[in-house]
Amino acid sequence: MLRQLAALGAAGLLLSGCATVSDSLDSINPFTTAGPKMAALKPIAATADVRTLWSFSAGKAGDFSFSPAVVGNAVFVAAADGTVNKLEDGKSVWKIKAGQPLSAGVGANNRLVVVGTSKGDVLAFSAEDGKPVWQAKVTSEVLAAPTVGDQGVAVKSGDNRVFLLDASDGGRKWVYQRSTPPLSIRSAGSPVFADQYIFVGFPGGKLVALSIQNGAPVWEGAVALPKGATELDRVADIVAPPVVDGRQVCAVAFQGRVACFDMGQGGAMIWSRDLSSATGLALDGRYLFVTDDKGAVHALDRLSGSSLWKQDKLLNRRTSGPAVRRGLVAVADAEGIVHFLSREDGSFAARQKTDGTPVRATVQLLESGFLVQTVGGNTSLIEAQ
Repeated sequence: MLRQLAALGAAGLLLSGCATVSDSLDSINPFTTAGPKMAALKPIAATADVRTLWSFSAGKAGDFSFSPAVVGNAVFVAAADGTVNKLEDGKSVWKIKAGQPLSAGVGANNRLVVVGTSKGDVLAFSAEDGKPVWQAKVTSEVLAAPTVGDQGVAVKSGDNRVFLLDASDGGRKWVYQRSTPPLSIRSAGSPVFADQYIFVGFPGGKLVALSIQNGAPVWEGAVALPKGATELDRVADIVAPPVVDGRQVCAVAFQGRVACFDMGQGGAMIWSRDLSSATGLALDGRYLFVTDDKGAVHALDRLSGSSLWKQDKLLNRRTSGPAVRRGLVAVADAEGIVHFLSREDGSFAARQKTDGTPVRATVQLLESGFLVQTVGGNTSLIEAQ
């Protein structure tokens, strides 16, 4: 069990609950270097050309997980010291100091840039020039990047409440709360807007569709069913954000399953299969890609869940969640190396180094390539074809 929990480092998570366990169980703190030995990387015969288009030093993440926000050709990045930058073509258009240390970011659209703090502050700035717009308060630390949508700003707090804040002034529209198990994973999984819903994963393996209008739960799907003799055994939490494509919404739970649901059929389950992950998944037209808790990357048929391939040569490398683009699947690891896999068979197509520090957040997509942000603060756009 402790070996499995050490693998959570790729997600930038800590275990907590009604009683904090990190003080007594330091071995399951994912920010420690302890844990199973990482698989050595063997030479590969590259079949794809990769190059770093630009690299920018955004500032260190510390003990948190920061991910860039992409809005058109603009990239917004934040760091633990409160620095926030807007980048265009890898160069800073504006740079601000939020005025206090940050624990999560970034959420953005073409009007707002939103970050969060460990004290529950939610800070919004103008996407155009970085000037402060509003500040709001939620009930606990903010570890997941806020999600900015047309209907407002969705924030998940560390006590597993979900808030919808007014985008114009930060006023609270509604809050959704559910009970939390005695032990759960401090989640960095952001809410997801889709159709008339906000999708959020919770401890206990539940994926919940909340009404954007009033925050009422419309339906919930069981991605995992907690089981076992101890509280540690029964940890079965949805940690990574769900993914949505068309009517299909999919999520994965640590010590649980990966499952897909049909939004058009009231959340009816399409399929599920046993697979444990705390880092995330990605969808394309045919496949679902997911990184498991041991670092292996899987490709599943998105309609049936059947296994298509598995790349297991990244064992214990704290592999990030995947992104897929133009026939390549990209994941990054604890040494800041970005691995490019063939979408069709999972074979290694290329590798690219960054600054040598871990990548905790899921690889993201920009029109011209793959975007990664390391714990050391390096944000890189990598072209692969």
